[in-house]
Amino acid sequence: MTDSSRQADPSSPSAARTDRHLWQLAWPIILSNISVPLLGLVDTAVVGHLEDAIYLGAVTLGAVLFSFLYWGFGFLRMGTTGMTAQAHGRGDHDRLRTLLGQGILLALAIGMLLMLLGSPLISLGLGLMEASETTRALAHDYASIRLWSAPAVLINYVILGWFLGLGNSRVTLGILVLTNVLNIVLDLAFVPGLGMTSDGVALASVIADYCGLAAGLWLVSRQLSRMPGHSDRAALLSLSAWSVLIRVNQHLFVRTLCLLGATAYFTSQGASFGDETLAANAVLLQFVMITSYGLDGFAQAAESEVGRAVGQGDWQRFTRSVRAATRFSLVTAAAASLLLWLLGPQMIALLTDLPEVRQLAITYLPWMVAMPLVAVWSYLLDGIFIGATATREMRNTLVVSLLAFIGLWPLLESFGNHGLWLAFLLFTSVRSVVLGGYYLHHRRHHWR
Repeated sequence: MTDSSRQADPSSPSAARTDRHLWQLAWPIILSNISVPLLGLVDTAVVGHLEDAIYLGAVTLGAVLFSFLYWGFGFLRMGTTGMTAQAHGRGDHDRLRTLLGQGILLALAIGMLLMLLGSPLISLGLGLMEASETTRALAHDYASIRLWSAPAVLINYVILGWFLGLGNSRVTLGILVLTNVLNIVLDLAFVPGLGMTSDGVALASVIADYCGLAAGLWLVSRQLSRMPGHSDRAALLSLSAWSVLIRVNQHLFVRTLCLLGATAYFTSQGASFGDETLAANAVLLQFVMITSYGLDGFAQAAESEVGRAVGQGDWQRFTRSVRAATRFSLVTAAAASLLLWLLGPQMIALLTDLPEVRQLAITYLPWMVAMPLVAVWSYLLDGIFIGATATREMRNTLVVSLLAFIGLWPLLESFGNHGLWLAFLLFTSVRSVVLGGYYLHHRRHHWR
């Protein structure tokens, strides 16, 4: 056995060290992800105890709108992670500083643009949602306040991506926990304490987001003070120096829009089967989201490790990192499927006490049992391709997958909601297969 084959052997000490390192990167990300729905639960509980349900409806509509809006600019985090990890692997500290500056400037520009164009965007988004006029008006007020946090949220995406690219995921945990805990405290102070309603929840989010940004910038300044090299203002302001950043991020943006489009298409088609089916699908999609917390943690850890290996040109490290991320991801997916198989009905009962919705959700539960085992590959491969900044392939994959989803659904529509879940599962399968084909091609010709 050669030295290189020993290093790539999963049982070797190098593989064990890679496993430990990947886990150390992943667990703070997983905990960070868990803090997000906790905040949503508190928002719901605080507003849900007001005298009128319209306030809860307003917060729900506004929160959904901002989830889609901010998720659409998730490329600021993903693109920053991959490029930073590669520069870190090369030991190019000047480039690390330039990437951070470029990312912050881009996020600031987009955030300011959203603030300027926010009102018509909010009106358009709320107009597409079915709700009473009063609820939409309150949701518009809520969203108009939340819009002030756009620069803070988007700049923090860059900061979180930059630190993850440096292999420091604990900063991610610290910033998100600080932001969400402060948000919860302010929720309680503004709504029950000061008697505010949905506007208090929005104001709490804005203040917490800017406090999170302040903490992030402070941590950045500490990191830069310890980092060798210097900031290159010419590179920061030169249009040619932005070409890589724009190329990487434009593909990620299209990819994210396709993913949002698939989710919206699934939801709209499910609505055609009635309110109970729509509610049951919403309950089951929560399980998809919960599973993603673990799978995303290992995928994002892979972004950092793969990017660093690519930057170093160390393909043995690349292989060990991919294998470690694969092992953790498969175990997580298998555990999620087993848990849903054994305890799915009980978990559904925790999310809804409506008998019709419960029964329908249990009817379609087998699709949830299968979903993690299929989706695991798309999460894992996304992490690898983001780390390698091969974002064109990610864009192409989502375009093909979305077209397949839209094309398959008319053929399966006669099977009702079962056919819709099958089409969604096939969408995920196509995504995994196409990106897997790209991976095998790159491994054979480039990543070796």
